[in-house]
Amino acid sequence: MAEAVEAAGFTPSILKIVQPAAADAPAVERYMVRIGLWSFGQRAKADKTVKELKEQGIRAKTDYLGDDGAETTGPWDMRVLMVDPRRFRGSYRTSVGKSVAKRETTSSMSKLNGAIAGVNGGFFNIHTAKALQGDPVGVSVVGGRLLSEAVPGRSALVITEGRRARITELETVVTAVSSDGTKTQVKGINRAAGPEELVLYTEEFGGKTAADGGIEAVIDSQGMVVKLRQAGGIVARGTSVLHGTGLMAVWLQEHAVGTGMKVDTKVIDMRTRRAVPLTPTTYAMGGGVGLVRNGRVRITAAADGHASVNMMLRRHPRTMVGVSKSGGLILATVDGRNPGVSVGASMVEEAHLMRWLGAKQAINLDGGGSSVMVVGHKAVNRPSDGAERTVGDGLFITP
Repeated sequence: MAEAVEAAGFTPSILKIVQPAAADAPAVERYMVRIGLWSFGQRAKADKTVKELKEQGIRAKTDYLGDDGAETTGPWDMRVLMVDPRRFRGSYRTSVGKSVAKRETTSSMSKLNGAIAGVNGGFFNIHTAKALQGDPVGVSVVGGRLLSEAVPGRSALVITEGRRARITELETVVTAVSSDGTKTQVKGINRAAGPEELVLYTEEFGGKTAADGGIEAVIDSQGMVVKLRQAGGIVARGTSVLHGTGLMAVWLQEHAVGTGMKVDTKVIDMRTRRAVPLTPTTYAMGGGVGLVRNGRVRITAAADGHASVNMMLRRHPRTMVGVSKSGGLILATVDGRNPGVSVGASMVEEAHLMRWLGAKQAINLDGGGSSVMVVGHKAVNRPSDGAERTVGDGLFITP
């Protein structure tokens, strides 16, 4: 790359960068080719150079040094909210807003839940149809109802009995059992179905299922299959829908005609191998990466699918949640992408921040333009998009 840049008439420099080691991934040496150095007020000159490079067929972008993860003195602008479990008498809860399928702002979900404060939740699926992008990537339990399946082994926040919070790794097991005793695995919940998949849609879905040529069994609240239909319909209140494609569509036609159908859902704590009780006071939210475990920095980037320079080393706006030794909840946001005001944080920096704040366990939530903390239903930080982004779910503190 440096040779190509030099041949185009520019003077390159080669910078070695090290992607930090995670608990489950080694450090990786990488290299970056750089051209020129301008003050932030001279960005137009940097942009002009990038344009000239692209005209020569060289991929390039303008970059801000404060974002690259090298040592810095900041500045940082962050918000921290801590709950004292000895004095707090309210509760914690997660929310997907008015429906699973559609995205909403965190402040809108805050109003819906009558919350005191809250933050955006985990990652959501931007690689699906626009009408389905509110679907959380990872586990979601709201009021004891499983609304999105877990990514096995990914870190998650679990809330039980209103305000007992812990962080662990979860897996979900969902099984459809017909009245003739035949069983089969349900691969997904409230998301688009892949080939040869059985997916469950709950009444919280809030959208039309995909008309993908599959077959659907509509199940009433008593567990009876009230009809089979071609895929592509609403999920009415008091019902759920099993959506099958390929061989799973054939399975529905053979085992879900005029019969009962039970859908058994389990959420398993992978640390204890015990089932999480799905009661009306149970909530769970998937995180992006584990940051702190048993009071020590332990970044599980590979297990959580984020062992990359961009996610681990580069600075971005971040949202974090932690649990203190006494069981208190710690919420934090670090603003970023705002040179001279706040540079954001790397995953290593946010892990050390949460440990310094007293978190015994902590995880990273969705960041970037999604990062927001709301108090009194209003954002108290500066979202990097310039306004609140619509997201898949949120975590809230209620009276």
